[in-house]
Amino acid sequence: MECAGRGRGSRCIGSATRRCGRCGAVAYCSVSHQVSHWSDHKEECGRFELQMNRVDALSDFPFTFTPEATVGIVKKQESRCSFLSKRGLHRVGMWTCECTCGDSLDSFDYSRSSDCWNISSTLCPCRGPVSRMSKCLTSWKDYYQWRCIPLHSPVALLLHWYFKPLMVYHATQLAATGNLIAEITNKLCIHYLGPKKELLQLAVFGELHALFPSVQVHIEFVGPAIPESRDGESIDLCSYARCIETDCMCKSSSGNMCWDVCSERTSAVTLKLHKGLYHECYRDIVKDSIPHIVIAPNAGIAAYSSWLPTIELIKELNVPAVFSDYCEEASHLASCCISAITGRPMTIPIQLNPFRQPMAVEDSALFLPCYANCFLFGI
Repeated sequence: MECAGRGRGSRCIGSATRRCGRCGAVAYCSVSHQVSHWSDHKEECGRFELQMNRVDALSDFPFTFTPEATVGIVKKQESRCSFLSKRGLHRVGMWTCECTCGDSLDSFDYSRSSDCWNISSTLCPCRGPVSRMSKCLTSWKDYYQWRCIPLHSPVALLLHWYFKPLMVYHATQLAATGNLIAEITNKLCIHYLGPKKELLQLAVFGELHALFPSVQVHIEFVGPAIPESRDGESIDLCSYARCIETDCMCKSSSGNMCWDVCSERTSAVTLKLHKGLYHECYRDIVKDSIPHIVIAPNAGIAAYSSWLPTIELIKELNVPAVFSDYCEEASHLASCCISAITGRPMTIPIQLNPFRQPMAVEDSALFLPCYANCFLFGI
C-alpha cells in the first residue's frame, strides 16, 4: 500500500506502515507525511472510521469458503490464484480473469471463450430450476437453496454482478420496489455499461432464464473494452452454462431447454455488443432497444470524467439507473458526483449489495474492505 502522503514535499522514507490512529484506513511512511496529509484527510477520516467499523458485515457470507476468500485474502494468507488453484479452476475457461495473473482482455483469444462451468453438475446451475421461485431472492443463501447448490460451490464468484445474473435480478427488483419501473411481465430491456470480464463469461447470463422465467430479456452491452471485431455482435443464449460432466442432461438440447413449465412459454436471453461510450452510442442503440433500466457495475464514476455526459444523458432519458462500486467510499464519491450533475439526491441510496462477489479484492488502495459490486446506488 502506498503512503497516503506520497508526493507532498519530501520523498517517502520507507513502507507505509504507520496507519491513521482514528480510522485505520490510510497509512503513512512517516510522521511528517501523516502531519502534512491531515489537511486533506481530516474531512474523510470520520467517514472512513464508520466504514471500517462495518468490515464484518461486508465479509458476512454463508459459504464454507468464506474465511479463506475474505479474511484470508485481506491478510495475504491466501490469494485469488491459490483459491482457484485448489479447486482446479485457475486460468480455466470462464474463471480465467478471476485472478490478477489471468490473461488481459486485449490479448485474450475469444475462440477460447467457454460455455462451461468446469465443475460438476451438483455444484452449478447447468439446468433449469427444480421449482419456480416462491419468494423474492434477498441473499446468496436464498439463491443457493432455490437452485439446490451446496454452499461449498464457488459459482457465486461468477454469478455476482460484474452485474452478472443475480445483480441484474437484484437491480431490477430495487427499481421495481421504488416504483421506478413497471412490473416486468413479458419483456425486459437492459442497457449494461462498461463490460470487461463479462465478455469472457457471457454464458453465465444464461441463468437469467431461471431468474426471469417466460420473460424475453435483452441486454445491450456498451463499453470501450469491447473489441472492434465484436462491435455489433448479437448473441442468443438458448441454454444455461454447462457442467463438466459429459453424460449430464445439460449436454442435450432437451435437457438444457429454457422452458417455463408453469406458463408453458420459453424464456429468451439475447445480447448485443457495442464498442464505445454510452452517450456516443445511445442514439444508434435506441433505434431497436429502448431500456427499462440502465446498469453500470463497478462504475468508478468519480474517477472518470467520461461519466459526466453519460449521467446527463440518463437524467434526460428519465430511465432508472443502478450503479455499483467496490467500496462504500467510492460509492459515496460517485453519489456526490451524480447528485451534482442531476441536481437531486439519489433515488436509490447507497446500500450493501447482498449479491456482491464473495471474495475480497487484492491489494486495494486503502485498508477499506473492497469486494466487486459491493455497494449499490441509483437514480
